[in-house]
Amino acid sequence: MKIALTIAFLLNLGFLDMKPQKQTESNERSQQEELLNQYYQLNLKIFSKESDIKDVDRLFQLFSEDFTYVHQEYGGVYTREDLYNGYRRNLESGGYDGKIYDIHVFSVISGKNALAVSKKFISKTNPNPHKEDGEMAVFEFKDEKIFRITEFW
Repeated sequence: MKIALTIAFLLNLGFLDMKPQKQTESNERSQQEELLNQYYQLNLKIFSKESDIKDVDRLFQLFSEDFTYVHQEYGGVYTREDLYNGYRRNLESGGYDGKIYDIHVFSVISGKNALAVSKKFISKTNPNPHKEDGEMAVFEFKDEKIFRITEFW
């Protein structure tokens, strides 16, 4: 009886209120998935021949000020500024030529303030990627922004 009263008291105070916690987690995941979707859609826009620096600027609005991009195969850790300069250079040099025209997301797994994604960009040279061709990326979030992207391919 004493335990039941204690639990009832804590529920009344909101300490053990599981429903709002679940609702909050669901809302956060929805927001994170929306950021992920925006990230990939903006990248596809940037990869097209018609893109310009405004598209890159829109992409970078999704990132926190202390954002980092980690990709060991491409040289390690990049700051927000490093990555922005890379996008700008590729844009100016004509590196975004429309060869990549879509993305296939095979799966998304959520964790605490993170989403792990198996995906593959679809290009003219690889129009039908298979799940086993997927590339893994982990997106971490902070203050409703993308805080870090770590690529594992």
